[in-house]
Parts: sequence; C-alpha cells; structure tokens
Amino acid sequence: MKLKLLFILSLFFFVSINAQEYIFGKVTSEENIEMPNVTVINIRTDERVETNRDGHFMISGRQGDNLRFIKIGYDRVNASVTKENITSPMNVKLVRFAQLIDEVEIKKSLTGDLKIDTKTLNPPRKVEKLKKDLAIYIKQKSDPRILAARPGEFVQPKGQGFAIGKVKDKWDDIDFMNYLVSALGYEYFKDLKIENSQVQHFIGYVLAGGFERRSILKYGFASDADLMRFQRAVLMRISTYKAPLTQK
Repeated sequence: MKLKLLFILSLFFFVSINAQEYIFGKVTSEENIEMPNVTVINIRTDERVETNRDGHFMISGRQGDNLRFIKIGYDRVNASVTKENITSPMNVKLVRFAQLIDEVEIKKSLTGDLKIDTKTLNPPRKVEKLKKDLAIYIKQKSDPRILAARPGEFVQPKGQGFAIGKVKDKWDDIDFMNYLVSALGYEYFKDLKIENSQVQHFIGYVLAGGFERRSILKYGFASDADLMRFQRAVLMRISTYKAPLTQK
C-alpha cells in the first residue's frame, strides 16, 4: 500500500513539474487596432505561431522566456515573459517603420531682373576658376617627404593590428525575409499561389533548403544577382512546398 501511494505521489510530482504552460496575449497597432498574421516566436524553443484576425495568440512558454513579435512594415518587438504573464494576458503594441522622405531639390526661379538672374545662373569667373584649381589640387598625389617624420620625432610603428572578436552580422534571416518581400512584392508570391499569410513561412522553407546567404547577412546587402539566385531556388522548392497540400 505504501509503495502504491509513493508511486502515485511521484507521478503527480512529475506531471506537475513537466506540465506545459501557455502564454496568452493580444497584439495591437499604435491606433489600438487588432493586428492579425503577426508572427510570434519563442526564442528558447523556436516555436512560431501567428495571431488570429482579432490579434490574439497562444504559445507555449514559461517565465523568463523571450518572445519576439514580427510583422512586415513594423518594428520588431521583444518581450520577456514575467510571472504575471503566466496568469494574465500579455498586451503588445507594434509601431510602423519610420519612412524616410526623399530629398527634394529646390531650384531658384527667375525673378525677371537681368542683373540678379545673371548672378544666380552664371557664377562669377573667379569662383569657377577656384573650383577648377581645387579639383586639380585634390587629384595630385602628396609628396612622401611632406608626411615623413622629422629628426627626433616618434613614429608609431606599423603592425598587423589585433583581432577584436567576431563581427556581428548586420542582418538576420528575418531582416533578409523582409527585404525579399519588399524587393519582390506580394504580387510575385501571389503568382506562385502563395497567400500573404504564408509568405514568410514559404521564404523560410526556401532558405532552409540550403540557400547560401552568409555574406548577405554579414554585410546587410543583397545584390540583383542574389535576388536572381533566390528566384531560382524558389522554382526548385515550390513543387515540394505545395506537395503536401495537393496530397490531401
């Protein structure tokens, strides 16, 4: 009887320790509008879910986990799960990217006064000559004797330098995904019969197929050739991506 009771207590303790907890919450915009199709990632477990049409989400986790919220066109948000988030909903607000306004060149218009307009449109000859002389001077190479150390001066010896550790990449995969969507547009994926809500998932599927992107992430730059490579990878992976759907 004692052994049976001990077994039941041990089983109850094991279940309580390994019981899965879930984090519930809601994602809204700056205008307090519910945001659907926001990707929520638990960094510790790499579990990914999306918010529903009312902006609600549910993801497994525990206190201390770091949740990342991602949506194209909005700044990423990282939130740490607190003790309160286990028993009450987590509310998250996303903010749109700050968009830079293209520089507008303001040209001077004609006044009708010949004296004023002549000075505006035709710079004085002395100014033009000075610009040409400066351009010639800049192109000339400096005499090494000018930069040489004077007698008795200390000169810092040249060495091989020193390592400062691993340089962090300028992009991660999420940044690269956002760039691909921005560069190719949703119409590109729509022609492939990929719905907007599945675009990020599909891009991740293509990247997981061995798409080389180390230099892209390192420098935070993708060339036209990189876009062409990605489109070729899409053509190779699209059939296998849709295969499970067609077999249903």
